[in-house]
Amino acid sequence: MAKIEKFEDLQCWQKARELTRLVYSLEGPITTNWSIKDQFQRASLSIMNNIAEGFNRFSNREKIRFLEIAQSSANEVKSMIYVLKDLNYLIDDQITELFMLVEETKAKILGLIRYLKNKG
Repeated sequence: MAKIEKFEDLQCWQKARELTRLVYSLEGPITTNWSIKDQFQRASLSIMNNIAEGFNRFSNREKIRFLEIAQSSANEVKSMIYVLKDLNYLIDDQITELFMLVEETKAKILGLIRYLKNKG
């Protein structure tokens, strides 16, 4: 395993960045509902920012706390995907890709949380 020296090296942050990039690039009916679009973007941005913010914390306990917040934001993104689906704001391919990316991101975050908890 390569040594992690900066938050950009974290796979969970890389996945969160990819998810955020996708969320910000969405077009179509979502662009007409500013409040939903804004909340969706802020929730995705919160994932990667909390991972980054927690990276330089001194204790694993603090790092885990920020990762748990990132995990919660990922769940918010997932919930919002359902809203967007129900409102027909996105096409099926977009929904599938978003669900896949949010689940991959959550899995990477959870993996890091487990690693830090076992590391003690």
